[in-house]
This record gives sequence, C-alpha cells and structure tokens, in this order.
Amino acid sequence: QFPFGRRLPCDIYWHGVSFHDNNIFSGQVNKFPGMMETVRKITLSRAMRTMQDLFPLEYNFYPRSWILPEELPLFVAEVRMMKDRNPSWKPTFIVKPDGGCQGDGIYLIKDPSDIRLTGSIQSRPAVVQEYICKPLLVDKLKFDIRLYVLLKSLEPLEIYIAKDGLSRFCTEPYQEPTLKNLHQVFMHLTNYSLNIHSGNFIHSASVNTGSKRTFSSILCRLSSRGADVKKLWSDIISLVIKTIIALTPELKVYYQSDIPAGKPGPTCFQILGFDILLMKNLKPILLEVNANPSMRIEHEQELSPGVFENVPSPVDEEVKVAVIRDTLRLVDPQKKKRKDTQVLWRCGAPGPFPTAPVQHLTESTRLTPCSILCCRCQSLEQAPEASEELPEAALPSLCLKQVFPKYAKQFSYLRLVDRVAALFIRFLGVKGTTKLGPTGFRTFIRNCKLSNSNFSMAAVDILYIDITRRWNSMGIEHKESGMCLQAFVEAFFCLAQKKYKSLPLHDQVASLIELCECRLAALRGKRLVWGCG
Repeated sequence: QFPFGRRLPCDIYWHGVSFHDNNIFSGQVNKFPGMMETVRKITLSRAMRTMQDLFPLEYNFYPRSWILPEELPLFVAEVRMMKDRNPSWKPTFIVKPDGGCQGDGIYLIKDPSDIRLTGSIQSRPAVVQEYICKPLLVDKLKFDIRLYVLLKSLEPLEIYIAKDGLSRFCTEPYQEPTLKNLHQVFMHLTNYSLNIHSGNFIHSASVNTGSKRTFSSILCRLSSRGADVKKLWSDIISLVIKTIIALTPELKVYYQSDIPAGKPGPTCFQILGFDILLMKNLKPILLEVNANPSMRIEHEQELSPGVFENVPSPVDEEVKVAVIRDTLRLVDPQKKKRKDTQVLWRCGAPGPFPTAPVQHLTESTRLTPCSILCCRCQSLEQAPEASEELPEAALPSLCLKQVFPKYAKQFSYLRLVDRVAALFIRFLGVKGTTKLGPTGFRTFIRNCKLSNSNFSMAAVDILYIDITRRWNSMGIEHKESGMCLQAFVEAFFCLAQKKYKSLPLHDQVASLIELCECRLAALRGKRLVWGCG
C-alpha cells in the first residue's frame, strides 16, 4: 500500500474510492473517471428514462421514477391521474436519497403527500420509484441479488459477468406494504448493512443457508421447483448489457475529459455491483448500480459489549475472491505480452534458415524471455523452456463470463445515445471539458446543416439558452458553465422531432444521427481534398 502515492510506475493501480485517488499517467486503474457520478441514483434514473423513451419495451426492467424536488409536481399529477383512471390502484413508492448508500435515508410511502419535505430535500435530492410489491420469496423472506460486473474496457466496450453472486435476505417475513408495516425496514429493505443489526440475522458457515447466501444456491432451489433458470440468466445478462449501454455515453464524456484521446495516459477497468430484485414471475428488476461494491470477506462479531473481532465469511469469500482474482487475470499486462507471442511469424534471421516455415505458438506453450529472443533463429523444439506449463493452468476456470462483445449483435441497435455522445464530444472544442458552449452548439448546427428558414440560428440560440438554463437550475453539481451531455441529448431529441415529425422517437433520433454523421463525413472529405490542394 502507498497511501501517499508512489514515484515508480506500476502495471495496475488499485484505488479505494475513485479514479482521482492518485494522479496516474500510465498502466491500468481499477476505476473509471466519472463512474461514481454516473451511477448515482438521479443520474442513473435520467439515463434509464432516456433509454425508456427510445426503447420502452427493452428497458421495462427499471421501475418508473421521478426526481425530487424538481419533478414533485409531475409526480403528484401523474399519481392522481392514474388513480382517477383506476380507483382500485393502491400503489406504494420508495424514496431514495441521491447520494445515500447502505439503506441510509430510504423510506416507503403510500401517497405523494407523505414525502418528507421538512428535511433538506433541496440540498439532498432524491429519487422516488414505484415499489415492487410482489417480489419472489424464499423461506417467506424478501431478498435481492448482488451481481458483480467487470467493465473491462469502454472503447471497445467489453463486459464480463460473474457466474455467481450474493443473495441478501431481509430478516422478517414479508408482507405486502400497508400503512401499518411501511416502517418495518427488516421486512422491506434488503440492504445487508441494515439487516445486520436485526436480532434475526443469521451468519451461516454454509453458502446455502443464513441471511446471506450464494446466488447459485437460490438458482439450484428454483431449478428443483421446475423454474427456467437458463431464461432467468439470459434476462439478467440482457439487463446488465442494456444498463451498461445506458451508462456509457456519460462515462465517455468523463473519460475524454480526464484522458484526452491521442495523449498518453492510463487505461481503466472497474468492478461494479448490480443490485437486482426478482419478481414473483422471475422477471429481474434493476434496483441500483454500485461503483464501489464492498469486497470484504469477513464480518464483525461482538465478543462482549463493545468488543468486536473480524470473523471470516465463507459466502463472501467464495464469491468475492474469485471476482478479484479473475479480474486481475483478465487485465494482467503479462498475459497480453504472452498473447503477443502466440502469433504466426516467418523467421527473418540470416543464417541456415532463410525461408523457415511459418510456426504457431499454442496456448500450452510458455515462452521465457530467453526462448522469445531465440525465436528468430530456433524452432520450438530447440527451446528447452517451451514445454513448461502456463501458471494459469494451476488456477480454477474463470468465474467471469464475457457477455459483450460476445452478444454485441443483439444489442448494437440500442447504442443510439452513444452516437449522440460522440457528436457532443466532437464539438466540445477545449480538451478536458465536459460542457458544450454556445459556440460549439452553433458549430454543430452549422456543420450538420440543421438550420433553415423554419429554424434560424436565432432559434438555435434560444433552444441552447432555454435547455442549458433549465438543466443548470436543477441543483446538479457543476464546476463549469455550458450544456451538459444530458441537456444536449434533450436538444438533439427536440431537433429530431422537428425534422421527422411522422416517425416514432427512436426512428427520429436514428435518422438525425445518420444525417449528421453523413454530413460531417462529407465535410471531412472536402477538407481533406482542400488540404491536398
């Protein structure tokens, strides 16, 4: 550990909280810049809502959400309208503070009037969501799933999912919410950090019992009851990929700000914690995404009043050790160097083998530095070290399964906002910024030829000012003025709706993206011709 940094460069830096824990200029860092901000409850809800507007059926795994305090009037109006349509509808909502963690500040309500406005809701904004009243129960208890997801690369996008996760149980038998039991957190909230304080919490030496179990033990139980576990896994993989696709546009803006393209800098990877709830019909619902999931493999046990000791947790150890071990195996720079030697080559060394046959180094061949140096003039049979086994042969098979780009074809059509973000980044102008100024927005409109007699440059300026002012007044933390990505996306959708009025929204947006990309490519071609001239 280097609490005050380290002068000599490292291959891999393991930061505790964020990308900015230390100033890193090379190697790999286990955090992406902007990840903590991107997965906050409000930012995540906005990203998911954008995708729900474009693809409502594909993103129906995220509960309907409203952002407080700005959308409180909208929340009140929509709930009233739905109750008028269906008087028998008796909803429950869950309020989650934006920056909260470990269950802090979460509470349930039956009516919008129950929102606690007496506190500092303005200084501590929140998300209110529809509460899932019919979750899957095991042993009459509600539980959620913590799945570990490795985002190995942003460009190109590379995602891995751990084959096992944690099932975290409530500690009181579940009943559907009523005014009498809304406050019973041990019945409704699955947070481990809350339930650990319940007298009913069970620390078990087995991964199949207790208040925290492996997800695989739950799957075995479901399978024995005849549930389609393969479909469940397929739905979970789909949920994870779609969620990451919703998050990548914002992440790319932060990434180019801290690590500008074309300049030397570190690459990033990150382990994320996906919290998922299963409904009674086994449909997975995304609760939230954690940028810094706990990797502790022990828990505190009170020996006597005020005296605690750390006790190993078998279930945590089984899941988390494998996740970290295999993350390091996947990002291991030495592994890349070994792969670089597993290529076809033609010997070019002078001497007795001027036209040596093409040779292939297989997975089972380990080349030492000496044998690599000798490759130009020796065959594999002449290298005595070549038959040694890879160190990985002694390790278990990877617990992390690649899901992207493996399933890229099925999900590539969802990456519309990614392409909008690429346009946004292109016109940012100043490297290191995350906000688009008025000049950059005008240049975007002009270069893409989006202004006309019905939409003048004066109207462009008004659109920029109105949307930017509204987003900057939402109480979002911002260090610089200008148009953020989410505001640009809103402006882009507005332009698409003006230009292609008769199409559904996702077709409108896709058509405008293709038009912009085509016109920018033509402009780039003209500039190349002018440059040659």
